Amino acid sequence: MEFIITIALLIIGFAWIAYQNKSKGSDLDNSKNDDLVQQIINLKSELSAKEERIKILNEKILETQESKEETEERLTKEFENLAHKILDLNSEKFKKQNKEQIDTLLNPLSEQIEKFKKKVEDTNEKGVERNAMLMQKINSLESLNNKLSQDALNLTNALKGDSKTQGDWGENRLELLLEKSGLSNGVHFSTQGGYKDDEGKLKKPDFIIYLPDNKHLIIDSKVSLTAYVDYYNAEDDITEQQAIKRHLDSIKRHYMELSDKDYPNLYGINAPDHVLMFIPNEPALMLALNEDKNLYINALEKNIVLVSASTLLATLSTVASIWKQEDQKRNALEIAKEGGLLYDKFEGFVQDLIKVGKSLKSSKDSYEDAMNKLTDGRGNIIKKIENLKDLGAKTKKSLPQNIIDRANNDEDN
Repeated sequence: MEFIITIALLIIGFAWIAYQNKSKGSDLDNSKNDDLVQQIINLKSELSAKEERIKILNEKILETQESKEETEERLTKEFENLAHKILDLNSEKFKKQNKEQIDTLLNPLSEQIEKFKKKVEDTNEKGVERNAMLMQKINSLESLNNKLSQDALNLTNALKGDSKTQGDWGENRLELLLEKSGLSNGVHFSTQGGYKDDEGKLKKPDFIIYLPDNKHLIIDSKVSLTAYVDYYNAEDDITEQQAIKRHLDSIKRHYMELSDKDYPNLYGINAPDHVLMFIPNEPALMLALNEDKNLYINALEKNIVLVSASTLLATLSTVASIWKQEDQKRNALEIAKEGGLLYDKFEGFVQDLIKVGKSLKSSKDSYEDAMNKLTDGRGNIIKKIENLKDLGAKTKKSLPQNIIDRANNDEDN
């Protein structure tokens, strides 16, 4: 548009100049006017051509603008479609990857949950079974407890009134304790063995424990329950104190009588001066020791050691350990002895093998000598025997071919 305005202004300028020249110039010649007219015509023609050109350019610009808008619109749509496709593709891929990652994370968890679920179910089943078994055991224990309570009551009543029964019960408890410690009756200990004192009187210690090197340990069981039961059944302090005094007197009487028997000096006994006095009811012993702090020392001065199940068990465990070491020592000596005998026998066996080897070598040498006599030299025996066959001797068997070959080779040599 600026170009058109410029052309128009030029035309107007030229027209104005021509007009001025015409009005002024009577002195201007017609030739110049014609030139100007021609220039104006030319300019108009050029202006028309330019306008046409501008029109064409404007149309092309318009077409280009429309084409550009269409292209932009098409590209925008294509970009949007492509963006949607990429988004959809990425979304699908993202979902797939997410699913794979989630599966990777959750699958082990799911497996663990399944295992845990199964374990819980198994545990519940086993729990029901265990509860049933537990209830059964509780019922059994309840029945057993009732039975034991009744047995204990019966035993208490029996022990309370019969000293012989009390003694047998204490000895049974002691023997059970010995066996629980790993000692065997007749091997590691004996019961009620008869031994004579200096005056020839026969005495029978409850238990003689055997130790290595022909040594012994003496244990005697003493039961004091009557006064102890009275103590627990006492309904007042006076009765209780009287029962405790009788209980102490009973234990003192037992260890004094045991000391007077002088078991360590019996013939055939090689034991320390002290005898172990076993009191099977440990609370009964504890009651006496708490009541009389000097009870243990006073008994020890009489060469009597007061023991209960817990204190005796340590001693018996030591004895069992000593015997175990002794058995291992004896086994080691026996192994050494048997090993020596085995070595001697093996040496004899080796000597016999050497003799057999020499005999085999001698036999082989004799065999080689005999074979050489058969096959060596010209006219050897094998060759002559074969010649008989070649001359027509009737035979049913033939000599081994390797022997014949050997004879022929030796003859050739």
